[in-house]
Amino acid sequence: MSFTVTLRPSGITFRVEPDETVLAAAIRQGIGLPYGCRDGACGSCKSRLLEGRVLLGEHQHKALSVEEETCGYTLTCKARALGDLEIEARTVVGAGDYPPRKMPCRVTSIAKAADDVAIVRLQLPANEAFRYRAGQYLEFILEGGVRRSYSMANAPHTQSSAPGAELHIRHMPGGRFTDHVFTKMAARDILRIEGPFGSFFLREDSARPIVLLASGTGFAPIKAIIEQLRFIGSERSVVLYWGCRRRADLYLHDWALQAAAELPWLSYVPVLSEAAPEDGWSGRTGFVHTAVMADLPDLSAHQVYACGTPAMVAAAERDFVSRCKLPAEEFYADAFTSELDKHDA
Repeated sequence: MSFTVTLRPSGITFRVEPDETVLAAAIRQGIGLPYGCRDGACGSCKSRLLEGRVLLGEHQHKALSVEEETCGYTLTCKARALGDLEIEARTVVGAGDYPPRKMPCRVTSIAKAADDVAIVRLQLPANEAFRYRAGQYLEFILEGGVRRSYSMANAPHTQSSAPGAELHIRHMPGGRFTDHVFTKMAARDILRIEGPFGSFFLREDSARPIVLLASGTGFAPIKAIIEQLRFIGSERSVVLYWGCRRRADLYLHDWALQAAAELPWLSYVPVLSEAAPEDGWSGRTGFVHTAVMADLPDLSAHQVYACGTPAMVAAAERDFVSRCKLPAEEFYADAFTSELDKHDA
């Protein structure tokens, strides 16, 4: 027997089966709920339960604290309905337009962009266009149903000429999948993927100036957003802040410099947190989100897209909203949660 979920304030309703999470049911039916990792680690899907009861699966307390759960909040990615539900959750226009689908893919190339970063390009089936929004991610389906998520670094329009995906993969020593990528994966390997996923994508209907904030390989979906802005002929003012530890970690620094030189509306500010003398670095240093605050103390008219470590994303959201007047609804984020993040309480 299925149950009815009603979203407030939109009034949208959909059905959820007893053996699936609220979020899985929403994705299956093209309902745009906010979400990120789908694994109870990032907190992007946190919503308030107004009526009904759920069985909440294992999750990280940093995503949903005991206090928040006591106050009636839940994570839709881990909540299974025990009856009809009423949930307070903002709906994401466009998030359900392109239902995820499973497909095979072929590795076309693997290039080392840095000692611990590989740019992997995949060939996708040509018989049916892979449709997604700039900023979304796909998942590799590994043996035993294990999954690994990576954002697509190429904009959707690139599918028309050569269906494929560009992924930026950081090596996590001991990681089941990234060890394979850096030691055994080769061109022409066949893998299975599913996508697109995620409510982190460019809102093209806004005219607000944009702050793009990335740390490490969180640059991947930010690159796709820049490509999309170029493709649609946008003239919105955009500032890209990319934070890394060392100069070598800015693995597409030249790409960002060239994009800023070619696009009059784009500025690029790289920031290093641990610049060493041998880096010969004369640019900005410190935490990347504090560089944004120093340059733009008033973000009340802006829109922010942040992608990177959970710590960076959380600090940026907190400080931008509380100290820089950024409207909370104009902060869009994708916190990169590693397997260690997902199992570290």
